[in-house]
Amino acid sequence: MALRGRCLRFNQLLSSRHFSKFTSCVGVRSLSENVSSKPVTSNVPETTGDHLIYTQEHFALKESLRKIIDQEINPYVDQWEAEGKFPAHKIFKILGSAGFLGVNKPVEDGGLGLDFSYSVAVAEELGNIHCGGIPMAIGVQSDMATPALARFGSAELKKEFLIPSIMGDKVACLGVSEVGAGSDVSSIMTKAVRKGDEYVISGGKMWTTNGTQADWMCLLANTSDGPPHRNKSLICLPMNLPGVHIARKIDKLGMWSSDTAQVFFDEVRVPCKNVIGQEGMGFTYQMLQFQEERLWAVANVLTSMDNIIQETIQYTRQRKIFKQPVLYHQTVHFRLAELQTEVELLRSLLHRATALYIKGNDVTKLASMAKLKGGRLVREVCDSCLQYWGGMGFTSDVLVSRLYRDTRLMSIGGGADEVMLGIICKYMDTLPRK
Repeated sequence: MALRGRCLRFNQLLSSRHFSKFTSCVGVRSLSENVSSKPVTSNVPETTGDHLIYTQEHFALKESLRKIIDQEINPYVDQWEAEGKFPAHKIFKILGSAGFLGVNKPVEDGGLGLDFSYSVAVAEELGNIHCGGIPMAIGVQSDMATPALARFGSAELKKEFLIPSIMGDKVACLGVSEVGAGSDVSSIMTKAVRKGDEYVISGGKMWTTNGTQADWMCLLANTSDGPPHRNKSLICLPMNLPGVHIARKIDKLGMWSSDTAQVFFDEVRVPCKNVIGQEGMGFTYQMLQFQEERLWAVANVLTSMDNIIQETIQYTRQRKIFKQPVLYHQTVHFRLAELQTEVELLRSLLHRATALYIKGNDVTKLASMAKLKGGRLVREVCDSCLQYWGGMGFTSDVLVSRLYRDTRLMSIGGGADEVMLGIICKYMDTLPRK
């Protein structure tokens, strides 16, 4: 396929010294042109020599994605926020055709075959989208619903579900959380009972991102009555099957442009061949990808914090109070300096954890620390910056108020702060003895 050929060329060029050929292949400008034309949104170093883990190829990838964001997404965010949904099939097709939905997926499955640091770079760049909902939806497609399928799925399942998802032809959702089981994944109640060569699935899922638009779900269900960590399986479930009911589109505090559904399953029949990997290994597969999910989320929210701080600096520099710019008051510029310092510390933790992870190390503790700090820090940044916008900050007309709503989810979704603390304590060996 054309995409596969492009991916092969991409990887060959990554290993060559002819960077100019690489930038020509992916259709991006030179780095010097890139840096001079970007709006000022971040203090992140933009040169290879200054960066701990990024190379010229990382920056070229980011610039290519930024062009898509500026041309195809940001001009329509306000409209999609008002409508409560963005056109997932359209946007995912654009991203998939450019390779951004399978950055670290195998080349033979249509991905770019790059290491996870490139996914982190993509996540950072997606933070330049003017809302939280669309980056979250993209992350579900690229780094939550498809990793287990890429690692453990059969060739037949990859052909039917993975490759179309990477190319943007199908929208995926992840079916893990339930009404009574969020961060405690082992407590899910949805059952998949084997009858002949089919599973009969009954139950329901909650907080399903992309749920009203998805073509298929990566579903976690109990496939036996065994121990809760060994009785679950991941199943590829087409969303158009009889018995799949979208109960409602959930109204949320934030993330308005991302559709979130409650889904019920009424004796839905799925072929047993749709199980990903081994039956009973679903919980383990799900746990394996949490390191990547949490690092991805931190990378994404870092850019949001950079943008909020920079926009607040620009606004307070021109907004006057008591005959001088708000920014010139010591309490304001000192506070912004404190916040940017905290952001840089979190960035260092993210890049350290990423560097260790791509070398094969277990970074569960560091990823949990980064997720915990990211969720708490973005709340602090949004709240502090919104205060300096005064009455404007309490309107829906500015980015800071939107991200104030959207980023509150960071401390809840993907493992609540309290769960992160429990994981960290486990690695510190400070939990009470049983």
